[in-house]
Amino acid sequence: MSFKRSSIIENLRKTQMLDLLSKQKRLDGRALNEYRPITIRLNPIQKANGSAEVSIGDTKVIAGVKVETGEPFPDTPQQGLLIVNAEFLPLSSAMIEPGPPDEDSIEVSRVVDRGIRESQMLNLKELVIEPGKLVYCVFVDIDILNIDGNLFDAAFIAAVLSIATAKYDKKIVNEGKEEITKTPLPLRLIPVSVTSITIGDNILLDPTEEEDSVHDSRMTITFDEEGHLCAGQKGGSVGLSVEQLFKIVDLSKPKAEEIRALIKKVISNAYP
Repeated sequence: MSFKRSSIIENLRKTQMLDLLSKQKRLDGRALNEYRPITIRLNPIQKANGSAEVSIGDTKVIAGVKVETGEPFPDTPQQGLLIVNAEFLPLSSAMIEPGPPDEDSIEVSRVVDRGIRESQMLNLKELVIEPGKLVYCVFVDIDILNIDGNLFDAAFIAAVLSIATAKYDKKIVNEGKEEITKTPLPLRLIPVSVTSITIGDNILLDPTEEEDSVHDSRMTITFDEEGHLCAGQKGGSVGLSVEQLFKIVDLSKPKAEEIRALIKKVISNAYP
């Protein structure tokens, strides 16, 4: 994801980057398939059912989960609801202006929603109270606190952690009496997204905002725990060849395993 800047500046940056990339170097010294440090803080929002703050380099995102009861969608009467929203805070970048959600925030929410939904991270059927009438609704709100590239992966990790660590008030009937118990959401697996861009013939994972501003194409791929590709989002004005797409998948798959291992370690350390 990138924001509009002077085309002259972008061309100069792209020329500089292509020169470095010809030597397999990036502006910040990373390898082309290397991520910046990922830092995670669980439960920063005390009033949420689950929350997480995630930084990838200088990109920072916070997500919170709220679980409420409501009516199911008419076409899925036997499933609970998953609703994801994303918002860019005005202080996250000089390029962001206050106002209703724009196409960039809508894209972030859709990429996160699709990856979680298509991976079947949650068993939504277990969130049904009364089929067709009453279900639990899982609302995931994502706030972008600071922008320096690769918002999709930071938002995805924050949303996944918020869901994976959330607990909600589940009503159960025990010996004729209604009781409320704190219950984890019905988790099936931990999906992970990996974002890459192309600049010329080069593929870069975890692009910075500066790199993203001059990309030819962008690809975000979500993997489930068996390594299956379950969702994808293509961006940028230049198409990808079949060979490029296969190479992106080959580079992204092992990185997804690394990130998943980090997520699981954070969860196990917090909830041994």
